[in-house]
Amino acid sequence: MASSPSANGVLIFFLLLSAPVCLSLNNTTASLQSHCPRSKTPRRGSPAGSSFVPSTSFLSTLHSTLDEIKKVVSLVSTFSSSLDCNLRVSSAVSDCIELLDLSSDELTWTLSDSQSNNASTEGTGGNHLSDLHTWMSAALGNQDTCKDGLGGTGGFVESLIAKGLDKVNSLVADGLREIAAAAVENAGEKGGRRRLMGFPEWVSAGDRKLLQAQPAAVANAVVAQDGSGNYTTVEAAVAAAPAESPRRYVIYVKKGVYKENVEVKKKKWNLMLVGDGMGQTVISGSRSYVDGWTTYRSATFAVAGKGFIARELTIENTAGPQKHQAVALRSDSDLSVFYRCGFSGYQDTLYAHSLRQFYRECRIAGTVDFIFGNAAAVFQNCQVFPRRALPGQKNSVTAQGRKDPNQNTGFSLQFCNVSADADLHGSANSTATYLGRPWKAYSRAVFMQSYLGSVIRPEGWLEWDGTFALSTLYYAEYMNYGPGSGLGGRVKWPGYHALSDATMAANFTVARFIDGNSWLPSTGVKYIAGLTV
Repeated sequence: MASSPSANGVLIFFLLLSAPVCLSLNNTTASLQSHCPRSKTPRRGSPAGSSFVPSTSFLSTLHSTLDEIKKVVSLVSTFSSSLDCNLRVSSAVSDCIELLDLSSDELTWTLSDSQSNNASTEGTGGNHLSDLHTWMSAALGNQDTCKDGLGGTGGFVESLIAKGLDKVNSLVADGLREIAAAAVENAGEKGGRRRLMGFPEWVSAGDRKLLQAQPAAVANAVVAQDGSGNYTTVEAAVAAAPAESPRRYVIYVKKGVYKENVEVKKKKWNLMLVGDGMGQTVISGSRSYVDGWTTYRSATFAVAGKGFIARELTIENTAGPQKHQAVALRSDSDLSVFYRCGFSGYQDTLYAHSLRQFYRECRIAGTVDFIFGNAAAVFQNCQVFPRRALPGQKNSVTAQGRKDPNQNTGFSLQFCNVSADADLHGSANSTATYLGRPWKAYSRAVFMQSYLGSVIRPEGWLEWDGTFALSTLYYAEYMNYGPGSGLGGRVKWPGYHALSDATMAANFTVARFIDGNSWLPSTGVKYIAGLTV
């Protein structure tokens, strides 16, 4: 039974008196959504081939989960704005409020969509069941990220809200189970049309033109350090962009190094950031875990607004390997695209945290777990460069965080080049490098039709902690080539698969894994839907 508000108040008062920490979040509060459909909530009816008729218990579970989220946020918010405190605690609490708010949104979209037969397709992937499955999968992961951040704060806040977070997760998992069962029934009906070097369908014709056009000709706002634009910082331009825009809003960032941390909040929809080229337009930060930030909050560039697109720029975290977790990009943007972008860091460079993401012709460099998170993400024609790590460290290209077998998340790398970066080239033995290791129990990563350089160890994959997840993970390779692609010395784990069946491999293509044919064409980014170039 939940404790009463008055009991919570007494408990919080006592804990604040006895605890040596205090919190200041600049009056951050969670703007939780009501249980009623919103006029601008991304919703859609049930098209042929993706039907889902929710049970009464499913709808009841969603309502109960939203109620529980409100209780947890209310508990945290009661003391979150007290006094100044250490950075780690305030960052962790701020993370939790933001992540629970995202869960509330994702569950509200699911509830609205499940009860609507003729809702708008705006803001969705175009596949009703895929949308529901994606939103529920993301909602299950957010609470774990909250816990991860609180784990390094000494336990005070974590112990206060742990039961509430566990109850939210349990309820979401119950609902996700029903969605996943429906997805299995409809799996054969999922679109798999081949588009050779075309544009995925969640990329509109208008966005295709924007991705090919000269940035100055299509920009709504210009950022320039020399004062020749509308703004001198990226953050100022993002803050001035319209909220909940149904139309694409383009910000052109002229060449230069912009030393700032940028956040694209959840209400900044359909934002597009265009630079003058990889290495020419650079957004640079240096936050790190060692300096007191949570991993989640260390990001140089963080985006939550749906439909985000970035093109021709670099995002870097310069904290260095000695500062450990230090994120360059963090994305919680559903139906987001990163085209010809560079991501540079060391440990935890690219945090593909949640929802559907597509990366094309990008350059990603790092060391430990440098592509990590629990999104459903496809990387196509990307250059993936392991770097020299600290003495004693091992490189892992991926650390995918799927925690429940019913989540539709994972990483798929196709037509990529995995090779040693300049500082590791010629001395690969100094940092043992692997394709991935299982951050969570059902970690899922697939490398397909990619060049694997000699930097990759013969065993290919690395344990996380003894036998943890070795039988529940899903790691696979299909038709890779290069000196690091040999399968003879690969691990013999139950969850590892050397695929030879194209039908199995096709499950991890753009068309099937992220339902790309239904949303990528509207962005204008080139992509390959299936296995054939």
